[in-house]
Amino acid sequence: MALTLYDASIPVYVQMLRNLAALLDKAEAHAKASGQPLSDLLEARLAPDMHTLIGQIQLATDAAKGGAARLAGVAPPVMPDTETTYDDLKSRVAKTLAFVESITPDQVSDDLERTIELPLPRGAMTFTAKDFVLTFSLPNFLFHVSMAYALLRHKGAPIGKMDYLAGGRAAA
Repeated sequence: MALTLYDASIPVYVQMLRNLAALLDKAEAHAKASGQPLSDLLEARLAPDMHTLIGQIQLATDAAKGGAARLAGVAPPVMPDTETTYDDLKSRVAKTLAFVESITPDQVSDDLERTIELPLPRGAMTFTAKDFVLTFSLPNFLFHVSMAYALLRHKGAPIGKMDYLAGGRAAA
């Protein structure tokens, strides 16, 4: 059986969204146990011109829901960037995960050469479906998940590579 666009994308979004949720939970538990305000995590950034944790979570979830929706030929759910609390972020990840999990293999066409257009403020980007998944959507999604991991780690969360890769299944 050949690898499909569904196989190469949807399970990756699902696994990494679950892992992201587990990272957020572990960081929250550590912050509460150590008396660290959750606002320290929410506003964390690695450089002055980078997004905060809030922005990284918003961008990661946008990439997952947008990627899955474009591959399935459906409209992504609208999620205005209004999150201000840790619970808001966790809810956004959960809603995104539920949407991505709702995408079925039958919805994702295996036409690797079909056109996917990504509207952007500076002009649309056009890809083949294969290139969209492999050179834009997944790398973009994983970049923002990685940045969220780095911010949580930078702020003292006791997380490591296996938490990033295996989330809730990581060895304690």
